[in-house]
Amino acid sequence: PPSTPSSTYFSSSSYSSAPANLRAQARQNGRESSSSSLTTTVLALGLSALVGIIAGVGKRRAPTTKSHRKSVASVAAKSAGSVQAPVLRIGTRGSPLALAQAHETKRRLEASFPELRQEGAIEIRTISTTGDERLDISLSAIGGKGLFTKELDVALMSKEVDFCVHSTKDVPTVLVPGTKLCTMLPREDTRDAIISPKGITRIEDFPAGSVIGTASLRRQAQIYARNPKVTCVNFRGNVQTRLKKLKAGEVDATLLAYAGLKRMGMEGYATAVLEWEQMLPAIAQGAISFQCRSDDARVLSYLEPLSHSDTVDAVVCERAFLAALDGNCRTPIAGQAVVTETGELRFEGLVASVDGKKVFRSSRVGPRTDAEKIGREAADEIRQAAGEQFFLDMQEHVQAAAAANTRPTKA
Repeated sequence: PPSTPSSTYFSSSSYSSAPANLRAQARQNGRESSSSSLTTTVLALGLSALVGIIAGVGKRRAPTTKSHRKSVASVAAKSAGSVQAPVLRIGTRGSPLALAQAHETKRRLEASFPELRQEGAIEIRTISTTGDERLDISLSAIGGKGLFTKELDVALMSKEVDFCVHSTKDVPTVLVPGTKLCTMLPREDTRDAIISPKGITRIEDFPAGSVIGTASLRRQAQIYARNPKVTCVNFRGNVQTRLKKLKAGEVDATLLAYAGLKRMGMEGYATAVLEWEQMLPAIAQGAISFQCRSDDARVLSYLEPLSHSDTVDAVVCERAFLAALDGNCRTPIAGQAVVTETGELRFEGLVASVDGKKVFRSSRVGPRTDAEKIGREAADEIRQAAGEQFFLDMQEHVQAAAAANTRPTKA
């Protein structure tokens, strides 16, 4: 996909490798241990054996050069079927879904490159993000999408990891300078799923006063547009956490991305899967992407062959739509593109007020080579239809709602 514009929100953080004095101390410990062993041997065997022992030690130590140690370590690693240092280091969030996506990435790399199949060739490093830690407050109140990626950005730019695996819907449209989304895997089912203990399958069928848990303003706006008699409350946490809250009766129902449920083998929890006409999914929902340093040719040589062109074109279109509307988790924006059987790109976009009373849609079909243009033109159509005052009012509404909507409360 084409490079995205630069951003200024990234602040560098330094990371250092193991200090040289620790390595020197380890070598000194080895010598002291050898000296102690030698003393014990002298006492046991006497002076006549000392000459032979010293000669033997001298012979063993003679070739202990740096290159020799490296060679011995390499032979030992190969004989054990593992590598001395990881060839690729993957950065990921620590949620069960994020880890499932990282392991899927690892499996695909191993299937494509024989040298990555050795034990230890690929290392997965989990990195905690602000978005994962601040579960008591809605995303719109604490900064939106970037809260799931900032710490990963730091790890990537400081070369603590070689690339990061993302749920692309969580990635801001403006990336850290010097990085790019280099690869997108084949997309999973993009639709949303209702999970209702009472078996309700349509938004319109929830009785008045029902409490639906969702942290997404996109879902909230579309829920209210179809059923203004329900109440939506902030409902965050990983999939397992939300299901526990639902079982405990904190809410009457919730909505989750069907892709996440499928990746964890939990699709059986879905009461119903909603079509686009009922609930238009989030931008880039169901798409796993890799973010790497733009100039890292070695890493790119592993990642780019895994990219799926249909997913790339669809997500480029969707992210162009989002960028043109300056959208993030603070705004109820939805959009989906798909490459049709005839090779064209079909796009559906939506912007709504938080209360669902105003909904603006746009549809486009065009050549996939114009993916970015299609997304921008759809955004321009909606912006003209809604008017600038709509977007100003929406931001004020979001700020007020965020202040009052911090914890799930069932009436």
